Amino acid sequence: MKVKVLYFAALRERLGTAGEEIDLPSGVSTVAALRSHLRGRGGAWERALADGKLVRMAINQDMAPPSASLKAGDEVAFFPPVTGG
Repeated sequence: MKVKVLYFAALRERLGTAGEEIDLPSGVSTVAALRSHLRGRGGAWERALADGKLVRMAINQDMAPPSASLKAGDEVAFFPPVTGG
């Protein structure tokens, strides 16, 4: 199953990419599992997406909880919390 993953703001800078298409391994079926899978790359990925880091997630431009299910063709976005002022 393929999904498109987008990274915004500071995450994009830390990871050095704005996005990618990922063929998900079996067992990766939620946003939380995708985040964990990406952390498994180590280095900047592990630091930027660590459990203690506040990271917002969206599926197809709708905010999504970590337990949200993924399906083929979804667009998943990861971004830091945004503050207004």
